[in-house]
Amino acid sequence: MAWNEPGGNSNNQDPWGGKRRNNGDRKGPPDLDEAFRKLQESLNGLFGGGKKRGGGEDDGQRKGGGLGLLGIGLVVIAAVWLYSAIYVVDEQEQAVVLRFGKYYETVGAGLNIYFPPFDRKYMENVTRERAYSKQGQMLTEDENIVEVPLTVQYKITNLKDFVLNVDQPEVSLQHATESALRHVVGSTAMDQVLTEGRELMASEIKERLQRFLDTYRTGITVTQVNVQSAAAPREVQEAFDDVIRAREDEQRSRNQAETYANGVIPEARGQAQRIVENANGYRDEVVSRAKGEADRFTKLVVEYRKAPEVTRERLYLDTMQEVFSNTSKVLVTGGNKGQNNLLYLPLDKMIESGRSTTAPTTGAPAAANEIGARAATESQQQHDARSRESR
Repeated sequence: MAWNEPGGNSNNQDPWGGKRRNNGDRKGPPDLDEAFRKLQESLNGLFGGGKKRGGGEDDGQRKGGGLGLLGIGLVVIAAVWLYSAIYVVDEQEQAVVLRFGKYYETVGAGLNIYFPPFDRKYMENVTRERAYSKQGQMLTEDENIVEVPLTVQYKITNLKDFVLNVDQPEVSLQHATESALRHVVGSTAMDQVLTEGRELMASEIKERLQRFLDTYRTGITVTQVNVQSAAAPREVQEAFDDVIRAREDEQRSRNQAETYANGVIPEARGQAQRIVENANGYRDEVVSRAKGEADRFTKLVVEYRKAPEVTRERLYLDTMQEVFSNTSKVLVTGGNKGQNNLLYLPLDKMIESGRSTTAPTTGAPAAANEIGARAATESQQQHDARSRESR
């Protein structure tokens, strides 16, 4: 017989009594309805819902059970709200709080609380440097198409502007990057884009891009722009390579020409300067000699006026000495009037014979000078004799 059937043993009807059946078996499995009922009673007692006497006992149980479930729900909701309202801001982050859709405050690092659904928060990392890459075909200034890869590094410097002023600030950054890149590449020749002009392009792109972002008030600061190695489209890569090689050959030929010019032009300029200096020296020499001769003649006129005979004789002797010292042959006529005897003095032969002897080589010119002086003296004597006879 089951424990809950009528007529059963009352001592063995309650499975929660902990008593054994008459046959010594343990109690059976508990009734789930009874277990829930006992749990509900316990909760009613906890939240103030007790049993009523008489016929109102069932109503009191229902009312107390409803209040208990409501209290549990409120506690759970409060716990969930408190869990979602308390948040922690990291050292690298900031949070912007909006209250009723309007900016309220910017929160720094630490433990903070806000009040949803009246408040909304936006939390972002403001120290991490982010990167955006782009690659596309651009038209250069000389109407050539090149593929330019680009990397932009940026970070958030004003979280309020980043959250409130632009709907999607990073999308706006991408559009502004493409605009700045096309503007700079479109103002640059192809050889500059492909070779040494990339650093200047990166600087111009960064400046223009930051100006766009400041105008939009995105709260983003561009830290670095890297223009990687640009290349021609694959369809025309071979033609571009030929053009580049031709330009390299042109530059090499130009360098060789400049090297040759740098070696020849200074030498020619030096020779021209030497010629100019020689001409200037010759001019100064001639002018100075002319001035000296004129000055000497002026002084000689003064002396000639003082003593004409002596001055005339001195000039004759000096002239003859100068003539005889520069010639190798001397002819001397006879001393008497009407005498046609002619004396020939081969001074060159005498000098050569003097060099072949044991005498010093310096003696031959001295002898020649002595002979010339003697001949000049004899000639002067003959001249004076003719002058006296003519008188």
